[in-house]
Amino acid sequence: MEVGEVRERYGRTLPETVFFVHAGGSGDFFPHHMDAESRATSEFGGPICRDAMIFSIGVGLTATEINLLAFSCGHDPLRFVRPVVIADPTRTRVTAARAQDDPGRPQSGKRYETVEGDNPWDALLLARDHIHNVQKKEAEA
Repeated sequence: MEVGEVRERYGRTLPETVFFVHAGGSGDFFPHHMDAESRATSEFGGPICRDAMIFSIGVGLTATEINLLAFSCGHDPLRFVRPVVIADPTRTRVTAARAQDDPGRPQSGKRYETVEGDNPWDALLLARDHIHNVQKKEAEA
């Protein structure tokens, strides 16, 4: 992606099964994630998704190509703006924000992608910058 390019990944609907599988892996069985009956009357209308779960699903939605010349060096800053409940659809938009040299590696640089997760009603769910270490393209002669 060139700086300024945008790509959108259409998404996932989060069924109840995903909540239970994630709870089993994380050990987080707290009622605000698991108890649909008690959460039905909450301000969110149902159990809310764990932040780690919506983050990992958002990352997965951006993984569309294998690039052996680039790897992730982190996500910063990461903000969870709005909760996600069972059966909410999510999607991810990636904007190539900027690129910079890596002073310690002249053949490499860093690429920053602004990643936003939202829903079909355009409500922002999470936002972050995804930082990649990338091999620079050969200079054209």
